[in-house]
Amino acid sequence: MNRDDEPRLTTTKHEIGAELSAISADELRQRIALLEQEIGRITSEIERKEAGRKAADSLFGPKV
Repeated sequence: MNRDDEPRLTTTKHEIGAELSAISADELRQRIALLEQEIGRITSEIERKEAGRKAADSLFGPKV
């Protein structure tokens, strides 16, 4: 099997501000799905950090 016969591995990577006109609608949908997953991952991390901060503040915050 030569290189032309091998299936291509497509890696969807998105760069903010990238030119979109040469990208198929299917690949754009894939990029949206990846970005939505990343947003969810980032949101979860924010929530985890805020919960940790809130717990620390309740333990070590000023007692009034």
